[in-house]
Amino acid sequence: MPTRLWHAVILLAASALPAHAQQQALPKESVRDEFFWLGEINKASTVINTEQGLLDRMLAPKLAQGIAKVIAAGNQPGAKRPSTVITFEPLMIKEAGVEVTLIHAGRSSQDMHATYRAAILRDRMLTLADELNRTTRTMVELAATHRGTIVPNYTNGVAAQPNSYGHYLLGLAAGLDRDAQRIRETYARVDRSPMGTTVLNGTSWPLDRQRMADYLGFGALVDNAYDASQIAAADLPVETGGIVTGIALHIGGFIEDVMTQYAQSRPWILLREGGGNTYVSSAMPQKRNPGLLNGTREEASTALSLAMGPIFKAHNIPPGMPDAKDAKANSAMIDSAAKTLQGLDRILKALVIDPDRALEELNSDWTASQELADVLMRQYKLPFRAGHHFASEVVDYAKDKGIKPTDFPYAQAQAIYRKAAVEMSLPVAELPMSEAEFRATLDPVAIVKNRATSGGPQPAEMDRMLAGAKQRLDQQDAWIKDRRTRIATALAKLDADFGKLAKSAE
Repeated sequence: MPTRLWHAVILLAASALPAHAQQQALPKESVRDEFFWLGEINKASTVINTEQGLLDRMLAPKLAQGIAKVIAAGNQPGAKRPSTVITFEPLMIKEAGVEVTLIHAGRSSQDMHATYRAAILRDRMLTLADELNRTTRTMVELAATHRGTIVPNYTNGVAAQPNSYGHYLLGLAAGLDRDAQRIRETYARVDRSPMGTTVLNGTSWPLDRQRMADYLGFGALVDNAYDASQIAAADLPVETGGIVTGIALHIGGFIEDVMTQYAQSRPWILLREGGGNTYVSSAMPQKRNPGLLNGTREEASTALSLAMGPIFKAHNIPPGMPDAKDAKANSAMIDSAAKTLQGLDRILKALVIDPDRALEELNSDWTASQELADVLMRQYKLPFRAGHHFASEVVDYAKDKGIKPTDFPYAQAQAIYRKAAVEMSLPVAELPMSEAEFRATLDPVAIVKNRATSGGPQPAEMDRMLAGAKQRLDQQDAWIKDRRTRIATALAKLDADFGKLAKSAE
């Protein structure tokens, strides 16, 4: 057989390489399409059925060479790569004769297509997991950098409380970590081989399903033959769509948080200009539009719309219909989420945060006012609602008079407290806080530093949560590497065994 054919399908040459080189020689996840997996299934069927005595050992090498020629031809630049059993099989017949269909014992396009769909979905999920982990690591590293940067946090679009920007980012990273958990959980259900189940209830041929699963790198078998191509093949894309939805929502929410700053005349967070992050308005010279934010948000919206596809396609149809199973559509859905994550990674690396401006915004509003009620209750046993009433009256007075927290007259605070004490029937008529304590209570930096809540932004808790986040990222990296290694090792083993079978005819 010509040497170029063996190079094309990576047979004997790959088997002679060290393990790490074999993995590098195998096709990347992004090019392992339907044609690739149909080739792998045909190779595995030929090897397994020959060893089990289901295929004539004298005929098998000729069939293997014919299959190798089909794969080699499909791997040529610009060549057609059939994506269905009924378009792949005529090419094998042309190269090896009609006898090649003997390898079709106990098989159907149903279980073969279900198998390549699961394999492609599995590959795409690992790519998505990789992008998610890379972007989350960027976010956690940024959180470590800004663990002591105090900024406003917002609820209902209104500045609400001071917080560490690092703490805020770790909150977002926690959401992305749940997305990573969902990928691992769903992957375990996707990583099951349907091969050997035929159409609905199996076959009378004694096929070795486990050997097939091992060759294709699957971690387990789909247990029920009816489930394999009728149920699981449709509901797993829907489950994957849920993961894509979660990722897109998390990213979209963060982008909108940054976008609101662009409506301010003096924002405390922006994108660094240049490098495709922003662009100049065609009409208004002063404008620097956040193109990277807009583009990534649009990609998140695209991912969301594609994630709805499997749901609507699987809706109101009997089991087994192909609507929700399309590998290309489901791959596009996952790829869109991965592209959105790439955009988020760029955004995180392009953020410019002005700590002084953030602190100025905090001190220009009354985001620390809740702390007045908390301190009065914690230190002086004042009922929270009474302290809240006092703080609210202080804020109303300050906003009416245009007074900032740092400038609020202590005497006026005392007067407001006396009035509130009467209104709330408090036993203590005088404000129990000294002027120094009153002013310290309104300090945003002190508020964040003095938090005592587990999971809060205080330094000790930030250290703990940062360490935990980094550990989870390392564990996820190891998980991705382990799954990829298992698939690559299995495919390398299949190539080696198939190569020996084909070579035996020479």
